[in-house]
Amino acid sequence: MIPISLADLIEVTGGEVHGCDDPAAVIIDGVVTTDSRECGPGSLYVARVGEFADGHDYAPAAVAAGAVAVLGSRPIGGVPTIAVDDVQTAFGRLARGVLDRAPGLRVVGITGSSGKTTTKDLLASVLSTAGETVAPINSLNGEIGVPLTVCRITPATRYLVVEMGARGIGHLEYLTHIAPPQVAIVLNVGTAHVGEFGSRANIALAKSELPKAVPPEGLSILNADDPLVAAMAGGLQSRVQFVGRSPEAEVRAEDVAVDTWGRAAYDLVAPQGRTRVSLQLSGVHHVANSLAVAAAALELGMPLDRVAAALSAATPMSRWRMEITERPDGVVVVNDAYNANPDSMRAALDALAAIATSGARWAILGQMLELGPDGDREHAAIGSYAAGLGVDHVVAVGDGARAYGAGEWLPNVDAAHEFLEARLQPGDVVLLKSSRDSGLRWLGDRLAGTGEWADGNERTVAP
Repeated sequence: MIPISLADLIEVTGGEVHGCDDPAAVIIDGVVTTDSRECGPGSLYVARVGEFADGHDYAPAAVAAGAVAVLGSRPIGGVPTIAVDDVQTAFGRLARGVLDRAPGLRVVGITGSSGKTTTKDLLASVLSTAGETVAPINSLNGEIGVPLTVCRITPATRYLVVEMGARGIGHLEYLTHIAPPQVAIVLNVGTAHVGEFGSRANIALAKSELPKAVPPEGLSILNADDPLVAAMAGGLQSRVQFVGRSPEAEVRAEDVAVDTWGRAAYDLVAPQGRTRVSLQLSGVHHVANSLAVAAAALELGMPLDRVAAALSAATPMSRWRMEITERPDGVVVVNDAYNANPDSMRAALDALAAIATSGARWAILGQMLELGPDGDREHAAIGSYAAGLGVDHVVAVGDGARAYGAGEWLPNVDAAHEFLEARLQPGDVVLLKSSRDSGLRWLGDRLAGTGEWADGNERTVAP
């Protein structure tokens, strides 16, 4: 991270120091973390009180591992501690204090109902070819995840990519105070978390908080193909650039084609010119994500040909997102079970339908969470959608998945594993898709022999 003294942290957090006579002499230049096991020399340990554990109990272990101080809500005997009233708020202020010490840093914020993590990964891959880039690990996109990401910047960091998620009005506005964006990307407004927001209109209002935070000299990149996103252009103080497949989009895709693995290639058309992009990610929905990445990279000064080359070379970085493994017996496992909502579910099913196969197509579906009173209707609609695509077998797993109303229902992932292994044949393609608490991601690993089920056998990952 960017080195900062304990005295400076006291100033930015408003906390009181305990157990340290000379805060100015204590320099934090290591990892800032909420996990004591990650601490090392020069670290700052952020002690949170959770539902099941009190982080303060692990502070001595953090210090023993090399942490020079603790940010917490109470003093800890024998440990240099900054005590604050609210650790989460203080952590956000700490991160902003670190970011303010990097005046040349370019910050890109990304939000949307789906595709945030994939877009973040794509953008990080592209920008890293032009300079040191910091982006979230996995999906750290909330009130704790954003500060953790910001605190990873160094004096050499040129670009900071920040994924921003929201579960209510005002959440993104709060995050933009921690990491003020010069470039904002709004991917889409879907039905993810509609049970918490109440309506898509409220989701759109929440997502609009990101581009509203961009200054006049900055750029807001909006999806022209999503009417709720496109409508955000009105009233923004920043410049606006539309992306999408619409002819009106300034950065757009033309002549889209899909290969046998379901990967899209297209002509990238931008004010800077026209060139061909061939994505390594399965699913035509990644075209929209990559267009937003291209617009951001071009805004940040990368030439068009380098943007296209970097997009074409980028491979999946985060686990359980269209992760494709071909088993030795010829069965192809597509593990997209990190999370799900109706929009991402349809996109994954479209990708399944686009993958060429000599066998059957299987859709193994778990429950989609946080859909509110429309949950059963949304699940039934997905079941019908899968049938309409010609998916050969739909298997619903878990009590919450009964509402798909199509194909086979199984009570849990163990039953699903037994069921599938007895029926899968060479040439079959198996998609696993669900919200994160269903356990389907682990079923996907088990079927593919990846993760903790890896046994050393040779396998082919989609090229």
